[in-house]
Amino acid sequence: QDMASDFLSKHDVVIAFEERIFDAVVEDLQRREPTENFAPIHVICLDTKDNPDEAQRQGRVALELCWLLEAAGDLVAEGPGIIDAFQTERMTHTSIKVLYQLCYL
Repeated sequence: QDMASDFLSKHDVVIAFEERIFDAVVEDLQRREPTENFAPIHVICLDTKDNPDEAQRQGRVALELCWLLEAAGDLVAEGPGIIDAFQTERMTHTSIKVLYQLCYL
């Protein structure tokens, strides 16, 4: 909320580890005036219990997801499919659903 929209629009992906933070980020992005570039920002939530073991596990999961997203040729077109496949294939150890929202800024 303290950052300028032009600075935020330089980021492709935002990952939150709590649903309330995810909701706050999405709400903040939706309230802002669009930038000249009107760039997409992929907001993802990997809701994580607040303990060291879960944080370490979800940190590795987040890194794997980032590698998949980075390898995408067109993140806007491929992002939702990558997230869905990731949820199905990688998130079998938990009942936590990956939350995803594509915002433009």
